[in-house]
Amino acid sequence: MKKSRSRNFWSNVAGTAAIEFAVLAVPFLGVTTSAFEAGRAVWTLEALQDSATQGARCIGVQSSPCYASGAYSAASVVAHIQKVASAWGVDVPSNAITATEETNCGNVAGFSAVRISYTFSSVAGKLIPALDRVPLSASSCFPHNS
Repeated sequence: MKKSRSRNFWSNVAGTAAIEFAVLAVPFLGVTTSAFEAGRAVWTLEALQDSATQGARCIGVQSSPCYASGAYSAASVVAHIQKVASAWGVDVPSNAITATEETNCGNVAGFSAVRISYTFSSVAGKLIPALDRVPLSASSCFPHNS
């Protein structure tokens, strides 16, 4: 009698789909989450690059958002860059932004420059440690409008 029970147990196929799903669901969810988080990281990098470009251009053409009463204002530049990044859905802290009114770019003088250093934090950081606390940076130069 014991042999037939044992044989019936190992030959029974009821529930195999549930077991296969349980085995494959975890890796599939991990791959899917990784793909979404990598996409978010690329989106964030694009937002940072656009913000740096807009900030450097704002300084270079002496646009009103970056100049208070006709004079260069670093605080206004940072606020402008944060506004551009916020439109992308990215909150950049002011200490992550470095704006320079007069600098060299590629050994050529007469440029304004913006550099943003940002740490990307994944919403699934505990599940995917490689995507948690990833340093991202963007920089841009723009010639001065003299």
